[in-house]
Amino acid sequence: MLVEVHRLTKVFRNFTAVSDVSFSIREGEILGLLGPNGAGKSTIIHTMLGLISPTAGEIRIFGLSLATHRSEILERVNFSSPYVSFPPRLTVYENLNVFAHLYALRDPAAKISELMRRFSIEHLRDKPMTRLSSGEGVCVGLCKAFMNEPKLLLLDEPTAHLDPRASLRVKEALLELRDRGTTTILYTSHNMAEAEQMCGRVVFLNRGRVLAIGSPIEVTQAILREERVAPALEEVFLKLGEGRGDEAA
Repeated sequence: MLVEVHRLTKVFRNFTAVSDVSFSIREGEILGLLGPNGAGKSTIIHTMLGLISPTAGEIRIFGLSLATHRSEILERVNFSSPYVSFPPRLTVYENLNVFAHLYALRDPAAKISELMRRFSIEHLRDKPMTRLSSGEGVCVGLCKAFMNEPKLLLLDEPTAHLDPRASLRVKEALLELRDRGTTTILYTSHNMAEAEQMCGRVVFLNRGRVLAIGSPIEVTQAILREERVAPALEEVFLKLGEGRGDEAA
């Protein structure tokens, strides 16, 4: 397994954000990390990035403990979220150029141009970040996330704020990475149809605990507790929102 999360718990004072969560990610797969707001998804991702320390449990990535090999691991990891801001007065190119040098790319200009073409934002090259739309900012974040050709990519709602055409480009790029087997992806989304399309397996969380792990159809059946011929993750999501979700696994 490329990633192993074992009995992860995170407590903030009197609030338990993540409770005894375990899952693994196979090399080359797209694993969905799903659940309502407050399920613990962001806390898990921030812990996997080493931004916060777990209260208990262990994370191993590339066979190494994150607790003792954080720098070595993060050299091969990247992250994107629509909720992360870039310096607003710098242009798109200037922001990406900063990261290109942080990642010690051999030809920063060529890589930046390639990624801006991939996400169709070449026309934004000299535009300050403060003048971008939310969707344009998401595309800049994805350019940053692809820049070091990561072995593990953590994506928090990667198609949020995107119009259908831009969303399709992003999904095509991610599926291309999956098909090449070069990048493993942890994927969060509130779009359940998108999760069914993108993810071979999902981890469904609620209130910091794992409800079920498996393919979208397996998770649907486990949480709804009935046979289905097709996945229905949106129905699962709505059931949990009504406060009727019980632990199923």
